[in-house]
Amino acid sequence: MAEKKSEFVVTDRRRFGTEGEPRPDAQVAEEEKPAKPATQAAPPAAKQPAPPAPAQPSQNAQAQPGQPETGQEEEMAPPPTAEEQHEQSEAYKASGKKIDDMIAAAGKTPQGGPLEMNFERVIESFYMSALIQMGAIRQDNEPPRVDIIGARQTIDSLAVLQEKTKGNLSDREKTLLQNVLFELRMAFIEITNAVATSATKPGAAPPGAMPPLDKK
Repeated sequence: MAEKKSEFVVTDRRRFGTEGEPRPDAQVAEEEKPAKPATQAAPPAAKQPAPPAPAQPSQNAQAQPGQPETGQEEEMAPPPTAEEQHEQSEAYKASGKKIDDMIAAAGKTPQGGPLEMNFERVIESFYMSALIQMGAIRQDNEPPRVDIIGARQTIDSLAVLQEKTKGNLSDREKTLLQNVLFELRMAFIEITNAVATSATKPGAAPPGAMPPLDKK
């Protein structure tokens, strides 16, 4: 029987010859290879919407007394230079002297000369303002007019002065401030209690209200 010859063909896949030169048939074979399909990039993931930023408090809103401040503090303008402050101080003193000269020319100079402001007079000014706002001081034949909110702000202003001037007052100034605050706070408590009492009585007029006009 005749043997069948194998049709198996051995292909030389070497890229270089014996001397190291590239084989042209191997290069052609490489070029004839079908290019691999480019891998398709995955579609970009959908962007998630950013969470809404928390609302910032308005810079113009002022914190109420006794409440902590929230948000960033309002930026302040830079202070004037030392030269600007000196010039303004001299101009202010000159303006004050003109007023004193005008008062003296009119013959209305107060006894002891013009009063210069000091810490005690500042406290006395706040004290008088609070008494007027609470209706404790008024002109004759004039009904009391109570500004309870304004009185509270004046008293709180004195409390701020007391806190900010700790260790910088004389014994006299410290005692004066303590006495004034104690007296004003007691008067404020009495007025608020009277307002609360009048609110529970139908038809009762709150302190400081105008009396009803007589009908003829």
